[in-house]
Amino acid sequence: MHRHLVQPDALLADALTIGRDDARHLQTVLRVKPGDALTLFDGHGRTRLAVVSSADRRGVTLAAAAPAVEHPRPPCRVTLFACVSKGNRMDWTVEKAVELGAGAIVPVLSERTVVRLDADESEAKARRWLRVAEEAARQCGAAWLPEIAPPVPFRGVLPVVARTNPTFVAALAPSAAPLREVLAAFAAPPPEAGWFVGPEGDFAPAELDSLLGAGATPVSLGRYVLRAETACLYGLCALNCAWL
Repeated sequence: MHRHLVQPDALLADALTIGRDDARHLQTVLRVKPGDALTLFDGHGRTRLAVVSSADRRGVTLAAAAPAVEHPRPPCRVTLFACVSKGNRMDWTVEKAVELGAGAIVPVLSERTVVRLDADESEAKARRWLRVAEEAARQCGAAWLPEIAPPVPFRGVLPVVARTNPTFVAALAPSAAPLREVLAAFAAPPPEAGWFVGPEGDFAPAELDSLLGAGATPVSLGRYVLRAETACLYGLCALNCAWL
């Protein structure tokens, strides 16, 4: 069944009209017509069945067909701290993070991050990533949208890491224990957790020291050196299997 994202107050209304701009996908791609059923979701854990009443040049009018359904959050809220990768790789990372149930995504600008952004570019990127997240949620059936922060300088993210316990950081250090062993030591999922992945050139030594000083736990991802976006996916998959 087709899904459409709406504002929370609109989802709770018994009837709503989606304006022409917001209804473009419904009309030009999905070609909905009166009588078609849709699942509305608000990104805050609620979904609702609705039926198309009319579809014309003004937009699409919907009528609620069932009460709203509340979907609980996963038992562990996972925050992905990802150093911003170049090209469209960060878009891909955001998309997959939504599909794997991340509760928040914090893009980070570290010393070796190739991408450099000013304030306006950071805001534009955050808006783009939110659109990517909304589309991913629509397609994968997610009821919750992750919070997506504008890109944060590395130093600015350390207090967030300190508050997110535990936070695991993908590290190439010989002393880093395998992620599977670290996760196996937990008797139950914690209420929250963080997964931190560095840039293409890895963390600067001082940055890794700062992360460990903020309480992060270094973990190994196996014998191979992974791309940054692959490491993001690796950790989220492992946390998803263990705790989500």
